[in-house]
Amino acid sequence: MLVRIVRMHFKADSCDKFLEVFLKSAIHIRAQKGCIYLELLQDANDPCCFSTYSHWENEQALENYRHSELFKSTWAATKILFDQKPEAITWLRPYRFN
Repeated sequence: MLVRIVRMHFKADSCDKFLEVFLKSAIHIRAQKGCIYLELLQDANDPCCFSTYSHWENEQALENYRHSELFKSTWAATKILFDQKPEAITWLRPYRFN
């Protein structure tokens, strides 16, 4: 399993538009083959900073999504709202300690 975190910072007047785009896309992203989990987080100290947190079955599932028309259209509508370059981190797997 992969965990993907994408941190994005938006122009102050674009946060509502981003939320609109994300909320329309989220149900379709979650339905992508190999997507196990998806949520959106908002920074506690910066309301213009959001992160997507997603789990994918494997690297191929994530890559298939990243090459899909859904990703291309969602990213095109999102990237024009940034005021900083986004940062993406991919982790191999979460470790659970009991």
